[in-house]
Amino acid sequence: MTAPQPAPQLQMMWPESRLNAPPVASVPAGYALRVYRPGDEPGFFRVMALAGFGAWDGARLRPWLARILPDGWFMAVEAGTGAIVATAMALHDASDQHPFGGELGWVAADPAHSGKGLGRAVCAAVTARLIAGGYRDIHLYTEDYRLAALKVYLSLGYVPFLYAPGVADRWRVVCAQLGWPFTPETWRAA
Repeated sequence: MTAPQPAPQLQMMWPESRLNAPPVASVPAGYALRVYRPGDEPGFFRVMALAGFGAWDGARLRPWLARILPDGWFMAVEAGTGAIVATAMALHDASDQHPFGGELGWVAADPAHSGKGLGRAVCAAVTARLIAGGYRDIHLYTEDYRLAALKVYLSLGYVPFLYAPGVADRWRVVCAQLGWPFTPETWRAA
């Protein structure tokens, strides 16, 4: 007997109607937002592990580096220490489903700094960077159980992408868990 296959990731899209209204990235006092600098890798690896993405190292990061847009890897840092506490990448994502896609990817935040809007800030910065880069197909991938991240994406303005049968049913459950309106008639369908 084989184990059941995990469900494909949920997808969300930045509405084309909002391409002229990029979100504004802001961080609270005591934090700063900046792009990647050489030497950030250990801090990035630490945040990825703390956020539940497992162990990262140079080999795991390497395939993503070629896909990051110039000035598209954002870090929220603690002002006093310079410690990276949140991160997200603006990625080129060419696929059959998204031939000229721009992806908001690898969003992670240190749980010790939760509730400060840092994940939202790096997501807003990436979205604005993708828009500035000329992308019209801006999307992200995530899992059903990442409720805090899903709430950030929805509150920024991303909408569920109903790309396959059964996806709307999964969103019905997610929306109920978040107390978010379930309005599939306003979402993008494949």
